[in-house]
Amino acid sequence: MSSSHTVPATGLSTGLSLRAVGAGLLAALVGYASSVAVVIHGLTAVGANTEQVVSGLVLVGFAMGLTAMGLSLHRRKPISIAWTTPGMALLAATGAVEGGFAAAVGAFVVTGVLIVLAGLWSPLGRWIAAIPKPLANGMLAGILLKLCLAPFLAVSQAPGVALLVLATWAVMGRVARLYAVPAAVAVALGAMALDSSGGLAGGLAGGLTGGAALSGALWPGVTFVQPVFTWEAMVGIALPLFVVTMASQNIPGLAVLATYNYAPPTRPIFLATGAASALTALGGAPTVNLAAITAALCASPDADPNPARRWQAAFVSGVGYILFAGLAGVTAVMVTRSPPILIEAVAGLALVGAFGSALMGAVQVEANRTAALVTLLVTASGLSFAGVGSAFWGLLLGGAVHLLHWRPAALQPAK
Repeated sequence: MSSSHTVPATGLSTGLSLRAVGAGLLAALVGYASSVAVVIHGLTAVGANTEQVVSGLVLVGFAMGLTAMGLSLHRRKPISIAWTTPGMALLAATGAVEGGFAAAVGAFVVTGVLIVLAGLWSPLGRWIAAIPKPLANGMLAGILLKLCLAPFLAVSQAPGVALLVLATWAVMGRVARLYAVPAAVAVALGAMALDSSGGLAGGLAGGLTGGAALSGALWPGVTFVQPVFTWEAMVGIALPLFVVTMASQNIPGLAVLATYNYAPPTRPIFLATGAASALTALGGAPTVNLAAITAALCASPDADPNPARRWQAAFVSGVGYILFAGLAGVTAVMVTRSPPILIEAVAGLALVGAFGSALMGAVQVEANRTAALVTLLVTASGLSFAGVGSAFWGLLLGGAVHLLHWRPAALQPAK
């Protein structure tokens, strides 16, 4: 079998696979429902209002959908696209920066440009890949730690809903693990909608004052945000966001595809996702990249026994993301009008698996453990200096410890 799954022009490779269609719709549902709260929480943390969150969700839906459809159709490979969930967790941990949401948008634009440069200039991609994996994982684990604590902190503030969400997540994780997070999200969204003091109901109950929320919910629109480029946002958001997106999404996404014997060229992927990210950032949309978790749903034999037809699953997942863009208004109004701790709880549950993987990757190699833990702890501390967030300082200080402890192989003690 060819490692790149060369697809013939005729035969089963061109026939419609209902199984692949089902897998693609499932990938879109799981990808959207399991982490939309993370995206909304990240955008609001850096200053986006409800209208801007709606705009960002609409545009990121089209960015994911169109790039997935175009790349999978052109390459005939299951190239799945997603938003950068770890990157949005980074925003949630970073919080507001000097210049507000406009500065965050400027950082989004620069992140997209950096991804394009990684496609055009291969050394840049190699430099990101050269960052010691324990340090990259330590930074990611530090970013995710606070959010992953939120589901349990929520029990003291909203015990009824929080315990119900946790129970749903735990039971579904035992019965059908794939649906655990979407089921917990569904329960949480239901509680948000029924909350008389917030949610969509709160938006509707306001009469004329709730007109903007109702209009945005039923007819989501796009809002242009004039980007502002500040040094603090570049160093505190753009650079860590680029590193997290490459190290935690694009590189693992390529690894998942390789697991199923697909080896698509990286240049068109980085060019397409980077350009889409930079363009849609002007409407508040977060960065898009290769899917890592949901990629397996489209690339595995479960999508179709014939490897040459699995590209259809990725194509259909793109269609699904475009359809979900129509729900941006309802989702944003419900989530942004709900108790923040509940939003953080749902986002945290969606990231527990990613946190576990990052933590394991950070501490697995004893020689790198100290540097990785320094990176993790500094990042999780929320340290902010000179207007730059903790993710950058965690990577910088962890890198310094790594260099201090590093010795060439020739000087390593004999075992």
